[in-house]
Amino acid sequence: MDTNKTVAVIGGGIAGMEAATFLSARGITVYLIEKEDKLGGHLLDWERLFPTMRNGSEVVKFLMDGVKADNIKIMLSSKLTAAEKSGKGYNLRINENVDLFADAVLVTTGYDLFDATKKEEYGYGIYDNVITSADLEKIFMSGKALQTKQGNVPKKIGLVHCVGSRDEKAGNVYCSKVCCVTGVKQAIEIKQKMPYTEVFNFYMDLRMYGMHFEALYKKAQADFGIQFIRGRLSEASEDQNGGIILKVEDTLMGKPLKLTVDILVLLIGLIPAKGSKEVGELFGLKNGVNGFYKTTDQHTLTNSSNVDGVFFAGACTSPKTITNTITDARAAASTVAAYLFNYRSLERKIEQNEDFWLYNTK
Repeated sequence: MDTNKTVAVIGGGIAGMEAATFLSARGITVYLIEKEDKLGGHLLDWERLFPTMRNGSEVVKFLMDGVKADNIKIMLSSKLTAAEKSGKGYNLRINENVDLFADAVLVTTGYDLFDATKKEEYGYGIYDNVITSADLEKIFMSGKALQTKQGNVPKKIGLVHCVGSRDEKAGNVYCSKVCCVTGVKQAIEIKQKMPYTEVFNFYMDLRMYGMHFEALYKKAQADFGIQFIRGRLSEASEDQNGGIILKVEDTLMGKPLKLTVDILVLLIGLIPAKGSKEVGELFGLKNGVNGFYKTTDQHTLTNSSNVDGVFFAGACTSPKTITNTITDARAAASTVAAYLFNYRSLERKIEQNEDFWLYNTK
């Protein structure tokens, strides 16, 4: 349909790109605003994707094809610096020198990765052969062989789950949802590239949330001989040859375990993005107990915010897989369209929900 409606999408990652595609198909003009110099977000940093092991570049291409519509105005190296309510819409300022009006705003600011240096006991930034899952993915992307800092082919590699997630000391008590399956995926990739390397996964408990994730986990054991040890790493130290000495409590066997690996990989969790905080302050958006944006209702209004005309999509509200993020982006596009064209009264539903919430929390 032809309309004169405009929507500003703040963030050009997976959610922002897919939501922009679906909004544009409804005849809505979309300003896709991305602070980096290219679209794609964190997806650009992934070589292969769980559970199918397809190339991440294939999904990037799929998303890029969607935002080629004439009514999607892509704004790269652009940052929202001011927002002011104007009627039912918003006057927005980009980079302090570009002004535009939007009838609605969709926030898709995504997530950041946990800073592993905060877990000093694991040795990241201290020992040469301690890396993160993000570092490992960059090595895969580069096509270079995985080696120790001393230039040796590793014979033993350990992967530690839940680094920065489900950790009260780190301030993040929630599950990041993707770390367990990332550990399985990366362990398989290591074995495919280096079949004679021993790979150990140290986990609290495995949370295989998605379709075929459990099958991938079983395949890792049956076909690749990857060892999964239920236990939390308590301390990592370095020996004189650069190896990483691990002290782990095997909670299934009920005894301590000491093991030396050549490379230690920390599976870091997802945390609220710095950009989410900045955008949230401009609009007065509420955060939930975990620091991600708080949606109006966890069941029925997961794309709606506490501010009229401002909506959410993707991992800015909670950790999500790529599949979940794309689905959520499409749902958000429908929610925004409903708001713009009055397909249903979201305001009435929000008021009813608030009454229900207040009644049940007195």
